[in-house]
Amino acid sequence: MGIKYIDELQISDKAVFIRVDFNVSLNAKGEITDDTRIRASLPTIKYALENNARVILASHLGRPKGEVNPKFSMKPVGERLAELLGQDIIMPEDCIGDAVKKLASDLHPGQIMLLENLRFHKEETANDEEFSKELASIADIYINDAFGTAHRAHASTVGMTQFFDIKGGGLLLKSEIQYLSKIVKNPAKPFIAILGGAKVSDKIGVVENLLNIADTIIIGGGMAYTFLKAKGVKVGKSLVEDEKIHMAKKILIRAENKGVAILLPVDHITGKEPSLEATPKTTANDTIPEDLMGLDIGSKTISLFVESLKGARTIFWNGPMGVFEIPAFSKGTTALAKAVADSDAVTVIGGGDSIAAVNKAGVADKITHISTGGGASLEFVEGKELPGIKALCQGLSSRTFGQRLIRP
Repeated sequence: MGIKYIDELQISDKAVFIRVDFNVSLNAKGEITDDTRIRASLPTIKYALENNARVILASHLGRPKGEVNPKFSMKPVGERLAELLGQDIIMPEDCIGDAVKKLASDLHPGQIMLLENLRFHKEETANDEEFSKELASIADIYINDAFGTAHRAHASTVGMTQFFDIKGGGLLLKSEIQYLSKIVKNPAKPFIAILGGAKVSDKIGVVENLLNIADTIIIGGGMAYTFLKAKGVKVGKSLVEDEKIHMAKKILIRAENKGVAILLPVDHITGKEPSLEATPKTTANDTIPEDLMGLDIGSKTISLFVESLKGARTIFWNGPMGVFEIPAFSKGTTALAKAVADSDAVTVIGGGDSIAAVNKAGVADKITHISTGGGASLEFVEGKELPGIKALCQGLSSRTFGQRLIRP
């Protein structure tokens, strides 16, 4: 792809701006509930520190909509990062301005500064050039290690890159590209894709591209009911995107013509509504009574899906099989997580819910690669060009802060 990575660059005594993805989950008290994304960035950060770089980290957190909101401050992230690294983190009150420039210029090799939430400025998501220029002015080298935001053309993922002679990817980004490229370009066969989650509309492009490379596509979760209804199955009050039924029919026909097996639920765990109070009822087959909705896959479906994974050499999974946050409707997702982990295949998991599932099942350490980017990994597998990755490709002329750079 023409991308250089941090371990190919001379970074000693250089101010290295690393765009990380610290968009972690917080509870009502502002405490971090899952630090997976922080831990995922540690190899790149540690590499920079061990090679005497002056490290400047930047990320967004939540959706503050361009306004300063203490609820989305990077402070708890900085505190957790300090614990993980065992060293102090300098945390300014903003991500741009004179104070930030002064702190950046005073950094010593081996020190870290974590900028305040980039999205406290609306210019970040607008990919504003002046904002990009100011962010870039405090560093010598640009590194993007935030795969989870690589599908967004924002100031910190795209706009900044034009102002650097030296730019590249981090070790996490490198791993993401390597594993996802194997899935898209040359997966070991048989290749089985597992797709779940609520909506078909979120994954139509992914399914269509997978028809060209997968041997089997397993579909569960809310999106399965649109496909079942497309086949004439009664799905009760289950979540269905009626406007996508025609598309689902076309996909089923294309799959049959291509010889790609699409596996759908053959029984369900149902309830009146997705709540803790709901009484789970298992159907005898794929039909759901009119007054109930499908909230998880049933035991017959679990057996069907798990059996289909045997012998697989590549597995890609994105999306839960049901409303797994509720214990009564989590069995299908948990069973798939354990089956994927027990497989001898190269296993790649993307999406926050899928990651949460393998963590909850205690099998995360058995997964070959856990992608930190839900939307980004889906767009990559769909075959789309990610702007944050494209911006790292070499070939731009020398850096200047006075004018936009153009390709030679």
